[in-house]
Amino acid sequence: MQTYRLEERGGADKLVLREAEMPKPGANQILVRVHATSLNRRDTMILNGTYPLASRAGIVPLSDGAGEVVAVGDGVSRFAVGDRVTGSYFVRWIDGRMHPGVVDQLGCTLDGMLSEYALLDEQWAMRLPVHLSWQEAATFTCAGLTAWSALTGAEIPKPGQWVLVIGSGGVALFALQFAKLMGCRVAAVTSRAEKADRLRTLGADLVIAAAETPEWGMKLREATGGIDLTVETGGPATFPQSLIASALYGRIVLLTVQDQNGKSVEIPGAVYQRSLVTIGRLFVGSRNGLEAMLAAVATHRLKPVIDKVFPFAGAREAYRYFQRGNVFGKVVIEGV
Repeated sequence: MQTYRLEERGGADKLVLREAEMPKPGANQILVRVHATSLNRRDTMILNGTYPLASRAGIVPLSDGAGEVVAVGDGVSRFAVGDRVTGSYFVRWIDGRMHPGVVDQLGCTLDGMLSEYALLDEQWAMRLPVHLSWQEAATFTCAGLTAWSALTGAEIPKPGQWVLVIGSGGVALFALQFAKLMGCRVAAVTSRAEKADRLRTLGADLVIAAAETPEWGMKLREATGGIDLTVETGGPATFPQSLIASALYGRIVLLTVQDQNGKSVEIPGAVYQRSLVTIGRLFVGSRNGLEAMLAAVATHRLKPVIDKVFPFAGAREAYRYFQRGNVFGKVVIEGV
């Protein structure tokens, strides 16, 4: 079978395509024919050696992928041959709180999905909604669950409340879609004015182009009465404005704390001393969270936004395209 491995840190040229022996599922394992995978920001961080969790040398990359079970080992009870599945991000985190014993991740400490076939423990996988294509189904594990966790974590926003999303990457667009499912109003900030209409088409009630309104925080606060929940994916460049935009008792889920140049988020004291905003963090989510999200996706027949699809042989170019940053939705790599 064909499989990619990350044999060194650096650029996309360090991603090497290899021929490997076909794996056989052992006890409690399933063998999955991978039909599609997708990229997340963490994958480029792993590639560059800047991800907080050290990756294993020679790892098969990517946490996100979708495929069909083609063989099962002894004792498997959760799946059968022919089932459509995706993997969990933190494979050992089933439910409850995150702790050091459940940090293993596909595509980082454990072989991921950028391969013709993937061998998974049956506890690491979930069934997929039947209405999704393989390309669509391959996009939810990281960005989708991160957005879902941001909206359903400490306090679920009520219908009619304002949710702010930043940019047009996978997490931001999933957060926009999920917030609309919950009956919320959504404000979106984009760095490029030409994306405004596409954000409105997805359901954004208010869109601001940051290039035209750099100090957008106060404009948002005045237009909405204060943002109730911000899914903060922008990091140091946008956090001060997100804080200004927030309602008195608003919440900010801070997902990006450092930019590519190493600059970290700083809390502007002059703003925060007038605020009772709660600032929280999260790390993707558990398997139970992923199952709950996929159930909602199935119920509402939600479709993810896909920016571009690359062939399996073009995985390196997919990485390069993703790293250039001007995406609207998910970047997908097809299976062999």
